[in-house]
Amino acid sequence: MDTLGAWLVAISGTSTGAYLATVLALVSAFAHAVFGALQKGRFDPWMARGAIDAWLAVLSAPIALLLVPWPSGVTWLILLGAMGIHFVYKLSMALAYERAAFTVVYPIVRGTGPLLTVVAVSILFAERYTALQWAGVATLSGGILLLALRNISEEKIDVRVLKIGLAWALFGGVTVAVYTTYDAWGIRQSPNPMTFLAWFFFLTALDMPLVAAWRYRKRPSVIDWRGLARLGFAGAIIAWISFGGVMVATRLDTVGEAAVLRETSIVFAAVIGWLFLGEKVGPRRALLMILIVLGAILVEVGG
Repeated sequence: MDTLGAWLVAISGTSTGAYLATVLALVSAFAHAVFGALQKGRFDPWMARGAIDAWLAVLSAPIALLLVPWPSGVTWLILLGAMGIHFVYKLSMALAYERAAFTVVYPIVRGTGPLLTVVAVSILFAERYTALQWAGVATLSGGILLLALRNISEEKIDVRVLKIGLAWALFGGVTVAVYTTYDAWGIRQSPNPMTFLAWFFFLTALDMPLVAAWRYRKRPSVIDWRGLARLGFAGAIIAWISFGGVMVATRLDTVGEAAVLRETSIVFAAVIGWLFLGEKVGPRRALLMILIVLGAILVEVGG
């Protein structure tokens, strides 16, 4: 792990680092779409996230405790901040998924996130983007939000419940921008990126199992515990790939580009929703997904 961390630091800012960052951001996009579908699938989103985080803590603990150096004092403080930010994000996502369909919530969250992130990192990290890249960001975010509006028009649930779900989804998009920017700053402050990742996944996974247990005690229900455990294990592995991949990408190259490329996850999410959740795609959605991909291409080639 020390060797891997040193290698990542060594290639940061190089052409090799930029190429690897692109690959990691795209892999993270696919993994995050799968992750979102797991949380919105057959189980209650609170229980699903609780199971995922329980496995995430179990799998990350030996890596954090035995395989990487312990964090420095500053890194501890950064990790504590990450725990709070990600807890708010997870609450907003569970509350949104409780009230609206996956293909409504996910596009709104992922559409607002990259635009706000690029603005934030332009200010905080002094990252500069060309006019073509800004056009790409606008194209991608606009395509995602238009996809959300298209999906909203077909929702059959109570309007008041839908509005609450949309409000939580918008708030979730804001928290995406906050945690993307904060995590990118945090992993850059750590001497060893793998130390930050291992402890990040261990510490930020301690909250939702407790929340899920508390909710289950208040509202007991019949649950397929084996199925939930399998979902949790798969989700934990995917979380390492998704969140870990994009954080390493932001360490290797510009934060904004990694954040935008990751939001191509909406294309993967639409396909997953169509194949596994019984949600429609149709020609209009297909055109909007092409627009999203075009936006990502503009961001990548415009740099």
